[in-house]
Amino acid sequence: MDDPIRIWMDDREARGSGIANLFADMKDVSLAVKRLRVGDYVIEGKAVLERKRVPDFLGSLFDGRLFAQAKRLADSPLRAFLILEGPASEWTHRHIQRESVQGAMLTLSVVFGIPVLRSQGEEETARLIRYTARQLQATSSAPPKRPGRRPVGKGAIQLRVLTSFPRIGSKRALRLIEHFGTLEHMMAATCAELAAVPGIGKRTAQSIHWAVHEDSLPYRV
Repeated sequence: MDDPIRIWMDDREARGSGIANLFADMKDVSLAVKRLRVGDYVIEGKAVLERKRVPDFLGSLFDGRLFAQAKRLADSPLRAFLILEGPASEWTHRHIQRESVQGAMLTLSVVFGIPVLRSQGEEETARLIRYTARQLQATSSAPPKRPGRRPVGKGAIQLRVLTSFPRIGSKRALRLIEHFGTLEHMMAATCAELAAVPGIGKRTAQSIHWAVHEDSLPYRV
């Protein structure tokens, strides 16, 4: 018989979803509800998971919470990953550019080393968590070190985010941050304001503005 799966669930997450009830029906899952400092779930004491439904993911992306949460997850000694939950229909009525969401996912996976898994709903999320727990039980208890160097400090993170934009390398990213001061101010800039930055030019400014602001087509998955 397999060992019981140990899952700790944040009490705020427990109040807002039906996943606790789904775990209760899984005979091999031992669930404890408590206040977690980071993430929504701790799995087998080896992994920390942040669960986001589509509206929360988009809200946290545009108000700046997403990457702050990602940094806390990345700084955890546990393996970190994120589940993005919701059917494709939740994206279709929102005027969100595909490039904006792809850029966020790339930043999470490449910059912070946090894999992003897709789930259609609570039942699939519960199954993914259970499967993850079984995989962790089958592997070594020592979490592997993530390859590559992680950015240090907010400025470094902002530079890495900017380099995921079209036509932006490290030199142009640095000029944009020095000119606008923050990523938030740069994203709010007009094409003319972006083009006024030395070394950016009209075409690059248009590419940046298109990726951040254009909303004529919905994001589809």
